[in-house]
Amino acid sequence: MAADGIKPMRPLWIIRSHDGHPMAEPARFALARDTVRHVGEPAAAVIAETREQALDACERLAVDYDVLPAIVDVRAATQSGAHDLHASAPGNICFRWVRGDEAAVRAAFASAAHIIALELVNNRLIGAAIEPRAVVALPESAARKLTLYSATQVPHHIRRLVTEQLGIPESTLRLIAPDVGGGFGYKGKLYPEEAILAWAARRLHRPIAWTATRSESFVGDNQARDHLTQAELALDGQGHFLGLRVRTFANLGAYVSTFGAAIPSAIYSSLLAGVYRTPAIFVESTGIFTNTAPTDAYRGAGRPEACYVLERLADCAARKLGMDRCELRRRNLIQPDEMPYKTPIGPTYDCGDFPKIFTRATTLAGYEKFEARRAEAMGRQRLRGIGLACYVESSGIAPSRFAGALGARAGFYESAAVRVEPDGWVRAALGTHNHGQGHATSLAQILSSRLGVPVQQIEVIEGDTDLVPYGTGTFGSRTIAVGGSAIARAADKIIAKGKLIAAHLFEAAVGDVEFADGIFSVAGTDRQMPLQAVAQAAYIPHNLALDTIEPGLAGEAAYDPPSFAFSNGAHVCEVEIDPQTGCIEIVGYWAVDDIGTVINPLIVHGQIHGGIAQGVGQALLERCAYNSDGQLMSGSFMDYALARADDLPSFVAECDESQPCTHNPLGAKGCGEAGAIAAPAAVMSAALDALSPLGITDLEMPLTPEQVWRRIQETTPTEAGSRMTPHYCR
Repeated sequence: MAADGIKPMRPLWIIRSHDGHPMAEPARFALARDTVRHVGEPAAAVIAETREQALDACERLAVDYDVLPAIVDVRAATQSGAHDLHASAPGNICFRWVRGDEAAVRAAFASAAHIIALELVNNRLIGAAIEPRAVVALPESAARKLTLYSATQVPHHIRRLVTEQLGIPESTLRLIAPDVGGGFGYKGKLYPEEAILAWAARRLHRPIAWTATRSESFVGDNQARDHLTQAELALDGQGHFLGLRVRTFANLGAYVSTFGAAIPSAIYSSLLAGVYRTPAIFVESTGIFTNTAPTDAYRGAGRPEACYVLERLADCAARKLGMDRCELRRRNLIQPDEMPYKTPIGPTYDCGDFPKIFTRATTLAGYEKFEARRAEAMGRQRLRGIGLACYVESSGIAPSRFAGALGARAGFYESAAVRVEPDGWVRAALGTHNHGQGHATSLAQILSSRLGVPVQQIEVIEGDTDLVPYGTGTFGSRTIAVGGSAIARAADKIIAKGKLIAAHLFEAAVGDVEFADGIFSVAGTDRQMPLQAVAQAAYIPHNLALDTIEPGLAGEAAYDPPSFAFSNGAHVCEVEIDPQTGCIEIVGYWAVDDIGTVINPLIVHGQIHGGIAQGVGQALLERCAYNSDGQLMSGSFMDYALARADDLPSFVAECDESQPCTHNPLGAKGCGEAGAIAAPAAVMSAALDALSPLGITDLEMPLTPEQVWRRIQETTPTEAGSRMTPHYCR
C-alpha cells in the first residue's frame, strides 16, 4: 500500500486550539506502518478464496513486535515523564479547546455564596450493534470503476475519504450502503477496511468481501465517551446559578477519528448551558492520545456528557443548600418569554417551554408523593430513590457555516430529488441513510402530506452515490429536520411547476390555481384536476407551451439549516436498590420530550425508548476497560454487559409539540438521541438519591451491583444506623 502511494486516513473535522494552532493530526494509515498504537489496529491483510483459508494463512503470519509502554487513560497520558504516542503531539495533547468568558466566570465565583465542585468520569462505551460492520469491493475493469458496498451511515463522506486515500477521482468509486442494521453513529465514520478492500480489489481485479467478527468489532470499532471532568458551579444564597466552570480531559484513543476531535470540543461545550439560566460559563476541553481504540460519535455524541455534568451539579447543589431538587431546577430554568435565548456559551435557542416540560414530567412521575413510596420500600428493606434530568440537544446537525468555522472539512446540508411519474406514483432520492429509523415511512409521510399522494405510492431511495444527490448522511438527529426539509422544498417545486401546467390546461392565470390534497383547482370555480392528470400531461406534452414549460414533473432541492434545532426534555427515573446485593431495579421511567413536529408517533416513541435503553446501559452496565498493558479487558459479551429487556421498565413517554422549530419548514427537531442524552443522568440521580440515606453521594457509572454493594459495606455502622433501620445495616 505504501508503494502504491496510499495516503493516510484524514479526519473530517480539524479543531484549532485556543491559541490558534491546529490540532495535532498524526498520520493514521489503513494498515499500520512501523508502529502499532492500540490493540485492534490492523497490521496486515490476508486475502484468500475462503474464510477458512484466510484463517489458516493468518496463523502463519508472524509480526516481530518490540513492546512499548502503554498508556490507557488521560491521567497517565498527561503525567510528567509519560512517553509520547506521536512525535507531532508532545505531552500526548491533540488540542486544548476553550469556550466562554473566563473573566466573567472568575467574577461570578468571587461573588458566590456557594460553590459546588465535582470530578466526574463519563465511562467509555462500545457501540455493539447486533450487525457487525461489513465491506465488499467489486472492481469493474472496463471503466476502471469500483463499486464499494459498506455498512455505513454516510455514503458520500466515505466515498470522498476513500478516494482521497487511493488518489483516484470520486467519479470512479460508486459507494452503496444497503440496510446496515444498527449504526448509533459509530458506523458513520471512516474505517481502515474500506480503503484496504478498495485498494486490494483494484490491485487483484477480483471481488473481495470482509465481515467483522464480534471480537474484531470489540477491538477495532470506534468507542465512545471516556471523559474525565472537573466541574464547578457557583450559586448565590437563594440557589440561583451564577457561573459554571468545566475542565474536561477527553480520551481520543490512539488517533483522531472522523469527527473524534469535534465531539468533546465544539459539540460538547456548546451544550453546557443546558436548560438553565447561567450568566457566565467557561469550558476548557483537552483532547488526549492514549493506546486505546479511537473514540468518536455514539448516540448523543457530546450531549449526554454535557447533560451529565449539569445534572450531577444540580443535584449536589440542591443537597448542599438543603433545597428540593425540583425547586432548585425550577428556580434556574430559562423561561419561555426569554426565547429566543442566547446562551453565554454560544448557541441561541429559538424556542422552548422548559418549565412546562419539567412540570409535566414530574407530574407524570408522581414526584410529590415519592416520599410515601420511599417509606413503603424502606419497610421492605429496599432503598428507593427518584432522579431528574433535563437536557437540551443541538439536533439537526449542523449549519455548514457553523461547522466550517469550527474546522469541519464537509458540508452539512442535505439534498433531495423528487419525481412524480406519469402514473402519479412518486420516487424520492436523498443523501440521508436509513439504519433502523423508518425513513421509508416518515419521509414518505412528508411527501404524502405535501403532494396528496398515498404513502403506498411513494418510494424512498437512499444509500447509493450513483442514484441519489450528494448528501451528508444520517447522524446527529438530522434526517427529518434537514433531509425532511429538503424533501419538502423539492415537493414545493413540483407543486409550483404543477400549477404552471394546470394553469395552461385550465387556460387560467397561474395565480388563480390552487393546490390542496393532491388536487389542482381554479380558485372560485369547481374546475379541478388531480396530480396524476397533471403528471401525465407533463410527460405527454402535446398541449404544453414547451417554450416556457419543460416536460416532466420533478424537483430538486438542498437544505442547509440556518441553525440547530434545539430539542429538549425532562426525564424522571425511580429505582429500588437491594442493599444485600447492590442490585438496582428501575421501577419507573417517565420522559417528556419537545422534538417539535412529530411526523410518525410510533417511530418517535421507538427512537426515544431505544435511546433510554442505551442510556440505562451506560448508567448501570456498560464499561469498556483496558488493563495497564493496553489489552481490552471487556472484549466480548462475557465481559461487556448490554441492557436487556428484563433490565428495563415499561417507559412512559410523551412528546410536546407546542414549540415547533421556528427556522425549518417542518418545525421538526431531532428525536433519535434524546433518550441516550437524559437517561444516564436520570438513572444516576435516582440511584444516588436512594443511597443518600447512607451518605453515599459520589459513585460513578456504571453502577454495577458489585460497586454498589461494596460501597454500602464500606459505610460504617454508626453512619448507617443514624440513617437507616439497623435491620440490614449490620
